[in-house]
Amino acid sequence: MGNLTSVFNAFEYLGEDAMICAHPEELKEADRIIIPGVGSFGRCAENLKKTGFMDALNEEVIHKAKPTLGICLGMQIMAKKGFEDGEFDGLGWFDAEIIKINPSDPTLRVPNIGWNEISFKTDCPLFKDIPQNKDFYLVHSYYMKCNNEQDIIATYDYTFPVTAAVLKNNIIATQFHPEKSQDYGLKLLENFLRWNP
Repeated sequence: MGNLTSVFNAFEYLGEDAMICAHPEELKEADRIIIPGVGSFGRCAENLKKTGFMDALNEEVIHKAKPTLGICLGMQIMAKKGFEDGEFDGLGWFDAEIIKINPSDPTLRVPNIGWNEISFKTDCPLFKDIPQNKDFYLVHSYYMKCNNEQDIIATYDYTFPVTAAVLKNNIIATQFHPEKSQDYGLKLLENFLRWNP
């Protein structure tokens, strides 16, 4: 849902042989999996179930442990539950819930659209050769509230620490859009391509 083409173009620009999977069985051909997305959690969850992608993703990502990157809604759908337009089950790969951003400063907009400084754990392979507190592009109204703080590898400040990236085993995901975040975003995608969990 959403930003498939811009993510595809970013990997093509990096010289990768990328493909957009229209059918769940095509995931078997992939060495790495990227789950992008823009839109609502509920519609995404329903689409994944209806099209058979939920079962296929569990097979390729959890059972076969392929390196996987989630972006924006693609990160959120990895949580156990989402509360956008109702209550929906996600993939359940992270012990987390997707809830509305609620900044204490009434002048801060929701959705948060624009550039924010990302603070990350320095030992994370996704951020190799990227300086701390660089700006990445975000557009979202909901965020991942993790029950396991160890899963969180990056945050940004919106009167409280908003989860910006998570990591667990072979799965890494960002709330921000690396494909729209210029040079540092492309560097992050390059780091994902070299990552061997």
